[in-house]
Amino acid sequence: MRLFFREALLTFDRTPLLSALSITTIAFSLYVVGLFGLAALNLRQALRGVEERVEVVAYLLRGTPAETVAAASQEIGAFPEVQTVAFVSEEDALQRARSELVEFRDAYRDLQVNPLPSSLEIQLREGSRDADHVKAVADRLKGYAFIDDVRYGREWIEKLDRLRNLAGLVGLTIGLAFAVAAVVIIGVTIRITVLQRAREIMIMRLVGATDWFIRGPFLLEGVLKGLLGGLLAALMCFVSYLFFRGQTDLATGLVFFNSAQLALGVLFGLAIGLGGSLVSVGRHLRNV
Repeated sequence: MRLFFREALLTFDRTPLLSALSITTIAFSLYVVGLFGLAALNLRQALRGVEERVEVVAYLLRGTPAETVAAASQEIGAFPEVQTVAFVSEEDALQRARSELVEFRDAYRDLQVNPLPSSLEIQLREGSRDADHVKAVADRLKGYAFIDDVRYGREWIEKLDRLRNLAGLVGLTIGLAFAVAAVVIIGVTIRITVLQRAREIMIMRLVGATDWFIRGPFLLEGVLKGLLGGLLAALMCFVSYLFFRGQTDLATGLVFFNSAQLALGVLFGLAIGLGGSLVSVGRHLRNV
């Protein structure tokens, strides 16, 4: 193993330009994948922010006893899809309308009788904010005799579902395409390194070296290049994140990869460096 490390490190000293080119190619390939991943991460974060606004509003019949509402609120709060249940009285609804609907403020001020009903505002848990879960909760609420009407913006939630599914499909497709392109580019780069040392490999074959003994330094070299390329790509992604975050006030909500995601990206670079070396060296040894 010590010999493999020494030979792998000597490669960087023998061919510094080619080694730098390999690491740079790996870094930029992973950088493209990382940028797309960062865009997908922030898109999902934005959709999560929109999802948090999904709620079901149940309007109550006038004269419903407070005890009935309190008991039903506890029962509804126990639904597996429900996160919180908030009671909005008729007076609270009127005050909210006066503050939020500015164009109707004068009309609401002169009212003799409050026309707005009391309601239950139901927030759903994460993972239960899609159209199917929301509809299931709404249908269950309609079974209560004191509930007059249930509103949840079905068309808006269905559009949100379609957008979420489309974003996931496009993200997976483009992400896989970039990943495959990165693997191909890295494989070609390492193939150049193998061809550059073809004479050395032939001499090792002539003196009786096994295929795995020949492969060892190349595989370790691919691992080191993939690791360095992954670290460089992570650094470039972070610099790009800081750049875009500082451009506009709207970008202050951007998020970056967490430590686990960064580690996964670097490991991905290591894996494709190893895979590219394994394929390139194996192909060359079969042809020697």
